Amino acid sequence: MRQRIPLLTASLIATVLAVLPACGSPPALRGAPAASAPAPAASATGPGRDPGEFSRQVDVGDGRGLWLSCKGSGGPTVVLESGLHDSSDTWTFTDTRPPVPKAPAVFPGVAAFARVCTYDRPGTIRYTDPPALTTRSTRQSGTRSLGAMADDLDRLLTAAHVPGPYLLVGHSFGGMITRLYAQRHPRKTAGLVFVDAFGTDMEPYFGARWPAYLKLLDNPGTPFDADPAFEKVDVDGAIGAVRAAKPLPKVPMAVLSKTRPFAAPAGSTKALLAPLERAWPEVQRTLVELGEQTPHLLATGSDHYVQLHDPDLTISAIRLVAGRIRFGR
Repeated sequence: MRQRIPLLTASLIATVLAVLPACGSPPALRGAPAASAPAPAASATGPGRDPGEFSRQVDVGDGRGLWLSCKGSGGPTVVLESGLHDSSDTWTFTDTRPPVPKAPAVFPGVAAFARVCTYDRPGTIRYTDPPALTTRSTRQSGTRSLGAMADDLDRLLTAAHVPGPYLLVGHSFGGMITRLYAQRHPRKTAGLVFVDAFGTDMEPYFGARWPAYLKLLDNPGTPFDADPAFEKVDVDGAIGAVRAAKPLPKVPMAVLSKTRPFAAPAGSTKALLAPLERAWPEVQRTLVELGEQTPHLLATGSDHYVQLHDPDLTISAIRLVAGRIRFGR
């Protein structure tokens, strides 16, 4: 059975919970420590390991720590930002079918030609068996603002002394985080890759159903919904923050978009899915128009999780933008 990953991460956990008992853990997570294991406090080293490779919790102030993993060498440093509710695990395993190769996943694939980092936001899901909220980053309760998420990313990269400027890669709602980060920190931003990313122009397609859609995003019907630490976000505030911020810097960009429908989460209705499908192509075109000569790559046969189903295409898009950054300076 092929693991199915759904609608804007909102129904992801429900689907994974349903599939894992039959399929086992995602390939790259088989044999991984349980999600309840404590986060490593220091960089991991061992025979044959690149000394520049580490996975550890980084102090970002206010008694909080965020788990960060980096590997590879060479600029620009690539930063992978996951979608709503997703930990960094979505960059470390694959769910492919021929002719797309099973390996490498995006994180190790990018590490072959550049320094690459990814991290766990608080309240996001580890794809262990069974899935669980990450304990690698300090728990945090309440609805979060996009500004706070972008600030966390900046504090993390600064505290860990990750060299910039950064090629920011955002999947789904992670594209909103990288977008606001770039608007706030143009000198730290070298390029952007949007992986089937969320946009600011969706509400008109939903009309009166917009509040129901936002409720579904924050409460997708999983065992984690009632946990105060489960990641929830102010989407309306996020859209307002992006619109109010300064324009994006003029840097190389690329957009990857799905071609298959979103997988329907449990309890969702056609009344919510239909406007989402109508809106999505327009959202992607708007992202393309944010930059000059921005490639728009269609992941034929992929649903929303392009980095899982087409990791080679995702890696290629990142490599393309990295090349434009290197040779355009």
